[in-house]
Amino acid sequence: MSLIDVFLLLIAILLLVPCTVILIQVLFACMPSKLGNANLAEDKTIAVLIPAHNESVGIIATLTSIQSQLRPQDRVLVVADNCTDDTAEVAENNGVEVIRRQDSENRGKGYALDFGLKHLSQNAPDVVVIIDADCLLEVNALSQLAANALHYERPVQALYLMYAKGNNLKSKIAEFAWCVKNLVRPLGYANLGLPCQLMGTGMAFPWATISKADLANGNIVEDMKLGIDLSIAGMPPIFYLQSKVTSYFPIASEVQSGQKVRWEHGHLAMIFAESPRLLGHGILKRDINLLAMAFDLAVPPLALLVMLLLGFAGITGAILMLYDVGQLAFQLTLFSLAGLTGAIAIAWWGWGKNIISLSTLLLVPIYIILKIPHYVKFLFKRQKTWNKTERD
Repeated sequence: MSLIDVFLLLIAILLLVPCTVILIQVLFACMPSKLGNANLAEDKTIAVLIPAHNESVGIIATLTSIQSQLRPQDRVLVVADNCTDDTAEVAENNGVEVIRRQDSENRGKGYALDFGLKHLSQNAPDVVVIIDADCLLEVNALSQLAANALHYERPVQALYLMYAKGNNLKSKIAEFAWCVKNLVRPLGYANLGLPCQLMGTGMAFPWATISKADLANGNIVEDMKLGIDLSIAGMPPIFYLQSKVTSYFPIASEVQSGQKVRWEHGHLAMIFAESPRLLGHGILKRDINLLAMAFDLAVPPLALLVMLLLGFAGITGAILMLYDVGQLAFQLTLFSLAGLTGAIAIAWWGWGKNIISLSTLLLVPIYIILKIPHYVKFLFKRQKTWNKTERD
């Protein structure tokens, strides 16, 4: 085997790993769920922490969905973070506790959460549940999240789904991809007894856990970073399907595009920065949870993964025809592509049929082409600082 053969084969193996992870997750998501329930003791207290930046338009709906689930001993704290609108006043008028934070230098959700936790420490709750100010908490979600966080003494992540308001191609495919990422894949891991990534909202933490976390940073995917840090500290997050949080993608295409750039650039940066660290800790500690988290984190956005597979298949196919080398790499890439296609098909059949039609699913190549500029920006103009997604 020539050096070119070895080099191409190594790349093919690297592409095989995320495809295998997705296929395993999808297959086990089809199995009967093993997720249990816990009961919340009456003497335990919950604090719902809501970071909010210029959210006066939608925060009332969020507060309403939460307040209906509160017990007398529970509380809601809104952190009005660098607001230039009347978010604080709207929240106060709806009967919740509000603190204001103004700091033009240290911007980002992580700083707002840290500010809120310091305030809560004056009368610490048993559990902190973090909800974004544009999300709705489904009925009975709050007590179950808190109960499981206390029962397992670990972070608990609710099912977090985003819906498309429009019916255009990009929005519906984005909704399906979100479903695969936030429902199907973590459910498959949960059925295997493995942890999940934190998703930014619908997250419950025992006070002893979250009070020690390092949140005061401007990381653009602070939730993912927090989940990784807690996993290494021995507290990997648990996915809890029975509690659900929902929100909507922005309608405006430029706003939706900016939101996706932030998520995807942050995710890609985490892959390079944190996957090796997780993998190293997992091997040294012989910890299956850390290894599982490392492999899950190493899965790039679906559109990028398909793009890489198709591109590499084309390159290895051309090299094979011209120089008669790289046959094994070419075959392995086709195998990976077939496995990923099968995983997407199963996910669509089980969870995506009500989101997109088969004819729309077949238009995914167009969606992938539209995503190319996002990934080019990652190479040459990567987003590194936090920015707030404007609402419709």
